Amino acid sequence: MIQRMFLLLTWMVSVVFAASGQQMPGQAGQDAKVMTLRDCMTYAISHSTKMRIQQAEIGDAQVARRNAVLKAFTPTVNASTYAYYNFGRSIDPETNIYVTETSFHNGYSLGAGITLFDGFNAVNNLKISKTALAIGQTQEKQVEADICLAVMEAYYNVVYYKRLSDIYAAQAVTAEATLGKFQKQEEIGQKSHADVVQAEADLADRQYDAINAENYYKDQLAKLADLMFWPVEDELHIDTGMPGEAGHDASSLIPGLTGDPASDDVVSYALENNPGVKIAGWNVDNARRELSTARWQLLPSLSLNAGWSTSYFNYPGQQLQIDPYIDQLRNHQGEYIQFSMSIPIYNRLQGHDNIARKRNALKKMTAQYDQKRRDVESEVHRAVQDRDGAEAAWLQAQKKRCVQEESYRLNAKKMDQGLISSLEYQTATNNFLKAQADEMNSLFKYLIKQAVVRYYNGIEYINQ
Repeated sequence: MIQRMFLLLTWMVSVVFAASGQQMPGQAGQDAKVMTLRDCMTYAISHSTKMRIQQAEIGDAQVARRNAVLKAFTPTVNASTYAYYNFGRSIDPETNIYVTETSFHNGYSLGAGITLFDGFNAVNNLKISKTALAIGQTQEKQVEADICLAVMEAYYNVVYYKRLSDIYAAQAVTAEATLGKFQKQEEIGQKSHADVVQAEADLADRQYDAINAENYYKDQLAKLADLMFWPVEDELHIDTGMPGEAGHDASSLIPGLTGDPASDDVVSYALENNPGVKIAGWNVDNARRELSTARWQLLPSLSLNAGWSTSYFNYPGQQLQIDPYIDQLRNHQGEYIQFSMSIPIYNRLQGHDNIARKRNALKKMTAQYDQKRRDVESEVHRAVQDRDGAEAAWLQAQKKRCVQEESYRLNAKKMDQGLISSLEYQTATNNFLKAQADEMNSLFKYLIKQAVVRYYNGIEYINQ
């Protein structure tokens, strides 16, 4: 009876939580999604404040682009109206004679104007705004790449310390079992008290290493969550599997199977397509256009304007013969068309000063472009060299781990048979643990270095 009441109460509570859209206590951890590296990158990109800032800047560039198009191809149109009373002396609009009567005036006007020639300022601004929009979109890709690389490094640090913590925890369990075995063997005289003390020391070392690794894991997990803008109140769960394990493809990571390009090929591609190089090149183009605009500003500018106006007036309170409102608006209509030319003669050498500043800006942008190409070339060569070095280190770490693992197994058998001392067994264990840590560390370094080279070769981090 009590069991049935408990089950009924549990069912009612679950129904209440489901109706409110909330989770039952303890359910969040069970239903939490396990985030892969790609999931973490996608989440970080969609929640990053840097991306939001860059998207706002792209919005500004789009507005500037639209304004440049309208300024280059459309006229300005203005409409105005007025209404006022005049008290005292004024001029009669019909007779042009001064009168002293209170009068009411109302008028309307419509005007339009377009610049025919302004030293190609509008055309160059149109090209500059187009380039500025491309720069903003490319900078967005660059910010996205920076976020992905930072997330990748933090993600691999979390996986490394998590698996290291698991290894140390498993070794602590083994050391605890060994200690129990030694204590029993001491009771029957097969082990000395010194062997038991050594086993206790080994257990303390394994437990200490496990605690340290767990602390490092939590610290790196917090850093990853911060990079991702993960909610503070939610726990982040990531996939800590290694390439080659069940459900984790390792074929794209094996050297020789990926077709990774050589250094010269990557350099050639990066110098043409790297976002930083493209942005620097566009800045040179814009600086050249601004210099051309500054030079053309020394020539006259031409503009065309046209307009229409009409008006109405009367003398309130006076018994005068005044045309009706509609008739006055029709009779007082007027149009005009105006062609104007502005010739700069002397403006305190401001035009020449502007040309000098734009020429210096072009020299600066050109130097920055050359420096950026040099930096990218050096970065690519260094990235390829680091990738090849990390690959060699990883392959050697694999061999080292295999040898140390076999040595550990042999020493474990000898330890069970009493053929070696506890100190020798502990040394073999430490060497095996270090080999495992070195293999994981070298693998993650290789993955990061390989990803950097692929990025320079045109493959975005999130698509690798």
